[in-house]
Amino acid sequence: MRATTIHAAHDIRVDEVPDAAVRKPHDAVVQVLRACICGSDLWAYRGSAAREKGQRIGHEFLGVIAETGAEVTGLSVGDLVVAPFMWSDGECEYCADGLTTSCVDGGFWGDPGSDGGQGEAVRVPYADATLVKLPAEAAGDDRLLTGLLALTDVLGTGHHAALGAGVRPGSTVAVVGDGAVGLCAVLAARRLGAERIIALGRHQARTDIARTFGATDVVAERGEAAVAAVRELTRGQGAHAVIEAVGTEQSMGTAVGITRPGGAIGWVGVPHGSGNGLDMRALFNHNIAVRGGVAPVRSYIPELLPDVLDGTLDPAPVFDLTVDLAGVPDGYRAMDDRTALKVLVKP
Repeated sequence: MRATTIHAAHDIRVDEVPDAAVRKPHDAVVQVLRACICGSDLWAYRGSAAREKGQRIGHEFLGVIAETGAEVTGLSVGDLVVAPFMWSDGECEYCADGLTTSCVDGGFWGDPGSDGGQGEAVRVPYADATLVKLPAEAAGDDRLLTGLLALTDVLGTGHHAALGAGVRPGSTVAVVGDGAVGLCAVLAARRLGAERIIALGRHQARTDIARTFGATDVVAERGEAAVAAVRELTRGQGAHAVIEAVGTEQSMGTAVGITRPGGAIGWVGVPHGSGNGLDMRALFNHNIAVRGGVAPVRSYIPELLPDVLDGTLDPAPVFDLTVDLAGVPDGYRAMDDRTALKVLVKP
């Protein structure tokens, strides 16, 4: 079968690899209908995150079950399913606490020895605990299927950030970052009842999506200018809840600077670069909390799925370029050049 592999910085290929197959009784094989490229994939693409030559890549996919192991009881061949960006056993103490990303037997698609999501099929360990069954009729609705793909990562990650930031009805929220996660965080903040949502971003096509998702204000500045702009919009106080969806020192510094005393930062931007931008004195002096990390999206899918199915949440607009599997290398280049926000892959 064909799958995407990474060989070096800026060297993404679509290669012939061994077919995905059941290896253990709890496995299933999913024939991929939709996959995508994540902003975090770009750190490997740019050489900022180490990968083995020829390692598989991609961690967001949905599809149809093609084969199941003997111990898979809740799923059947032909079921339409969505996969979170990590697998988990559903039985350990972390899974019981809802922190599926810390599962003792869990793993990340594309880790050495595992299948990546950007391919024709994927072997899924612990299929019953990992996969979530979708309505069969969704397979015939292209826009809905695209929106459901966001449940694999960006929608759940945006929701995780909003929860970490303490978004509540009537609150003022600021979102640092206009990537797919930041835009989905705008959706999540609106869903949780935020009264005012300030989107920080410099790309009009993206901030236009933010406005359709519920942003009431847009701040295009960066750094100290951004802090001053948000302070002006909030009568000098800052936002109750701030979502950091970039992961750089500057973006975290901005997040700290625009959080009002007693507020909180929901941190989901994958850290990269030097430092972390955390001004410990400012956090201490102003009683600012920082919560977040790797989003346990498997725990959020059951909550968010009904709202995607009925159209209350429609994250589909974050996918602004579609490629087939052979076009995945072009998709990486487009995202790296910022000519695409998030690339949808139809194998």
